[in-house]
Amino acid sequence: MKRVFACLLALVVLAGCSGEAPQSAAPENRAEGLRVRLLAGDTTAVFVVAHRGDWRYAPENSIAAIEHSIAVGVDVVELDLQLTRDSVLIVMHDATLNRTTTGKGRVADWTLDSIRTLKLKNGCGIRTKHTVPTLEEALLAAKGRVLVNLDKADRYFDLVVPVLERTGTTRQIVMKGSKPADEVLALYGQYLDEVIYMPIVNLDSENAAELMQDYISDLKPAAYELLYAQAEDTAMPLRMRDTLRGQALIWYNTLWDTVCGGHDDDLSLEDPDAAFGYLIDTLGARIIQTDRAEHLLSYLRQRGLHE
Repeated sequence: MKRVFACLLALVVLAGCSGEAPQSAAPENRAEGLRVRLLAGDTTAVFVVAHRGDWRYAPENSIAAIEHSIAVGVDVVELDLQLTRDSVLIVMHDATLNRTTTGKGRVADWTLDSIRTLKLKNGCGIRTKHTVPTLEEALLAAKGRVLVNLDKADRYFDLVVPVLERTGTTRQIVMKGSKPADEVLALYGQYLDEVIYMPIVNLDSENAAELMQDYISDLKPAAYELLYAQAEDTAMPLRMRDTLRGQALIWYNTLWDTVCGGHDDDLSLEDPDAAFGYLIDTLGARIIQTDRAEHLLSYLRQRGLHE
């Protein structure tokens, strides 16, 4: 027993003589790994985007919705921004408080302190215990854990950037918009080394091909959000699949039928292959934004397309 103790003591002494403090493993930054995969054009899996957090589980755009989305394994949380009367960015979709909170009126007419007194409503319009988060609070909840798509952010981007820098979340941000390439560069060019920018292109528009060419030549984005309304109008979706193969990832929304040619969340409940599967296998989607994140994740995991 004495010999064992002596050996242990010697090991402790040697460790202490090394001059180095014990090193703890650095925490894994999942968000950075997702960013690397997205920018590399990883097509081995499908990125899942939770629309407004996960509003079927918790009130939309709430901290609870963000936490649940992360817990089930989504890759991107989509959040919306509004600005209070005292110029604080909060996470909310509507310009008014009526639908999602116990308050009434325009967000722009309320101060943050007043909004703090309100409760969020759930998807059925019922009052909950949850409150409206600021952008800063939402970003801190997501920090290092998930990418964040800030919708409606282009209106306030000069106000958004200081919050990103203060929270250390700039590299987690995905920003989207439909402005032409030259306007994007003029407005946001100084931020695009850190913030991921994705153009939104309505493939039903007459100038869709022209816009795409400008984006491809001038912006070279990592991904595009594509929209089309009618299931039978597949000429442009198929053309874009071929054009972007090996160049950028394709993002489709399955929130409702007129943005994805009818291959939406509702159809996925009856036939996920006809909804999610069609967008993935036929149109080349590798990013899907959904209101049914857990349903999509289950489908992808069965197919080996998500962890």
